[in-house]
Amino acid sequence: MNDELRAHLEFFEELGIDGVRLEPEWHARSEPSEPSEPSEPSEPSEPSEPLTVFASQADALRAIRDDLGPDCSRCKLHTLGRRQVVFGVGNPNADLMFVGEGPGADEDIQGEPFVGRAGQLLTKIIEAIGLAREDVYIANVIKCRPPNNRNPEPDEVEQCEPFLFRQIDTIKPKVIVALGKFAAQCLLRTNDPITRIRGREFKYRDAILMPTYHPAYLLRTPSAKREVWEDMKRVRAILAGDD
Repeated sequence: MNDELRAHLEFFEELGIDGVRLEPEWHARSEPSEPSEPSEPSEPSEPSEPLTVFASQADALRAIRDDLGPDCSRCKLHTLGRRQVVFGVGNPNADLMFVGEGPGADEDIQGEPFVGRAGQLLTKIIEAIGLAREDVYIANVIKCRPPNNRNPEPDEVEQCEPFLFRQIDTIKPKVIVALGKFAAQCLLRTNDPITRIRGREFKYRDAILMPTYHPAYLLRTPSAKREVWEDMKRVRAILAGDD
């Protein structure tokens, strides 16, 4: 047994998991429903900018990434030591999307969200519900690392969150898991503490949004893993259609 597999099994044991789901439907996205009947044409309106139609969600995400740019300077973070923009990673057709706060030091170096210790734990959490990291999409509210990992400031969020909204609207996930207080409060426009909103289900941009604890918090507070596991079991049930 290799070290990575042993670490995964030890994590599952800590959560009290007896096994994982291996059915193929856990790794397949449901087929889109049939289009509805066209409605009656409306009255002509003022000319507007033509909408760009993309062949796939992957193409649309590339366009969003190109719009953001590799060296974004919309907020002051580009002057405060960040190395690169960290856009997002994963399946453009994902049913499940994770949203964190912002890149940390490892993410700033590698250019991918959740690759440090917290990211490794997130990968194990994803695997615990029978999915792979490649099956989901992972992004952050802001795309550049704040100095010393401080919380993003309002002007930084204002400039960056429209790109996250575009990512969400392109991927159209069934479930969004907000990781930690900042991401949950930002998306839900609330000041409620994470302890109050954790595990609750909110309608959000045609998806169900569920806040839970950030993996970094779990590294500091292992006892909270049980609550996250309960949240993830509910996420798994929603994805399976077991309402």
